[in-house]
Amino acid sequence: MTSSDPPEPAAPVGPTRTLLVVDDTPENLSVLGEILMPHYRVRAASSGERALVVAASDPRPELILLDIMMPGLDGYQVLRRLREDPATRDIPVIFVTALDAEDDEARGLDLGAADYITKPLRPPIVLARVRTQLELRDARDRMRDENAWLEDEVARRMAENQRIQDVTVRALASVAEVRDMETGAHILRTQNYVRALAETLSHDPGYADQLSQDRIALYSKAAALHDLGKVGIPDAILLKPGKLDPQEWEVMKTHARLGADAIWEAIRSEPEGEGLEFLRVAMEIAHYHHEKWDGSGYPEGLSGSDIPLSARLMAVADVYDALICPRVYKAAMPREEAVAIITDGRGSHFDPKLVDAFLTCQAEFQAIAERYRDDYAVVEKLDGR
Repeated sequence: MTSSDPPEPAAPVGPTRTLLVVDDTPENLSVLGEILMPHYRVRAASSGERALVVAASDPRPELILLDIMMPGLDGYQVLRRLREDPATRDIPVIFVTALDAEDDEARGLDLGAADYITKPLRPPIVLARVRTQLELRDARDRMRDENAWLEDEVARRMAENQRIQDVTVRALASVAEVRDMETGAHILRTQNYVRALAETLSHDPGYADQLSQDRIALYSKAAALHDLGKVGIPDAILLKPGKLDPQEWEVMKTHARLGADAIWEAIRSEPEGEGLEFLRVAMEIAHYHHEKWDGSGYPEGLSGSDIPLSARLMAVADVYDALICPRVYKAAMPREEAVAIITDGRGSHFDPKLVDAFLTCQAEFQAIAERYRDDYAVVEKLDGR
């Protein structure tokens, strides 16, 4: 061993496991002590009341041998109190008693006793029962620790998989945004707008059941893929610096169906599972976010509540962001004008309740637009979600 090596732990000296024996008769405590002390560290209590104090103090006993017939608190009462206290409820208890009736034994086991030893005490029996209960306790502790580790590992891997999913979705969405001469900040803005709208709308009794926190998080994440179909639009149309002619506009409108079809292919290729819900919501948003409340939108001409809620949320978020940000075909619009346009679209373009929510959370929309400006350079996580 070199000087840089850590020191080796010292070998344990003497008994290292602590037991508590409880009996109101000194002679019985002495007998149990003689049997156990060569093998264990033994603490003693001569009453039920004292046993509760000792059991909850350090060093905590790993096993209690408990007499039943005691003045004051008897063994049954002591066991009940031990099981009620979180600090002592997991300590195994062996009843040690002169009682041998089946009813007495059944009562003790029903209360949670681990075993039963009858007097007069026989040292080999006592040691065997104690050893068995300590081994069972060790096995339970190992299983608990392994289960805790497994739970932590599952949570860690799920979080890692979620991060990979988020990055993959954002990267996929960015393909469409880059072709449209936009930035990753547009994705983050619209995701956060959707979240802000949904959280505000969740306080409306008519929408509360549809907008749990999990559902809101799902909508905001899936919003990243709303314009995935733009990858299928020719550059001459997608990047045209002026107004599209009617034929070009018809081609541009196909991006909604193209995006939905692409996501549907991914859904079809996978077995049924919980993770597919994300893709289904993303497909809804991609397909229907250009529908209008009065039925004049595209591609299906849906109206009112026939338009999925996820797409109605996306419609407000996407139009607002398109208005306040510069595009290849237009300059940015002042925020006040954009708010006025959204307000004017209440009941025609947009779900009236969503416009009300939009007006309620204007301060949050403004903060999101500032946080994720178009000169925003570092991709951040979506508000930790």
